[in-house]
Amino acid sequence: MAEAITVARPYAEAAYKLAVESKELSKWSKILQLAAAIAQDDQVRLLIGNPLISVKQLGELIQEIGGNKFTAEARNLIMLMAENKRVLVLPQVSQLFEQLKAQHEGILEAKIISAFKMQSDQINKLVDNLEQKFNRKIEAQVSVDPELIGGVKVEIGDETLDASVRGKLEAMAVALKS
Repeated sequence: MAEAITVARPYAEAAYKLAVESKELSKWSKILQLAAAIAQDDQVRLLIGNPLISVKQLGELIQEIGGNKFTAEARNLIMLMAENKRVLVLPQVSQLFEQLKAQHEGILEAKIISAFKMQSDQINKLVDNLEQKFNRKIEAQVSVDPELIGGVKVEIGDETLDASVRGKLEAMAVALKS
């Protein structure tokens, strides 16, 4: 996975620079999401790496499926990725682009994992607290993991705030072992 992200990064950064210059971040976001969805399609995946299909044919096929939703720059990016045999990393390109876009817009993405289903007012209060702590707008993705036993765990970037019962029990176990 890390290898695919490493390969995808220059393409995502190039698309991001083009999007910022042309002031079309949202448009590029949709284009890359569409290209990623096409690359993940089972029938297209069968063609990737098939010796009977040239890289040019693969690039043209992806462009044809996307139709007029692809700009000239996006078509160039797709052909470049096809020529470099990098079509498989289109989902990672889209993912990295979204991270760059969120950073540009001053938004942090947070994964909130709760032991139990949270009420909307609880989520809003937690998001407000996180926005004050990080001094940025927070976009939250909430999920439930009963293995946490109680409390919540918040992941923002590479930072984890673990206020779960399970996390506290694990910390206590580590402390007791040392």
